[in-house]
Amino acid sequence: MARNSAEKSSSRPAEDAPNAVWFKPVMFGFMLIGLAWIIVFYVSNQQLPIASLGSWNILVGFGILFIGFMMTTRWR
Repeated sequence: MARNSAEKSSSRPAEDAPNAVWFKPVMFGFMLIGLAWIIVFYVSNQQLPIASLGSWNILVGFGILFIGFMMTTRWR
């Protein structure tokens, strides 16, 4: 009986498991793409990345950046 309880306490719960190998590059990728989107929008005098969106390009850039920052909350 004591052996079973010791085995249960030594096992790691699934939520403490490390992230997959792809997680960190994807997280930083989202943050860098969002930042690049905003920089390109300002440097191109609001003609790029998508001219038809106009000022909504800022929201798109921050949205992509936000996805990356939300991923940091799950990083282990």
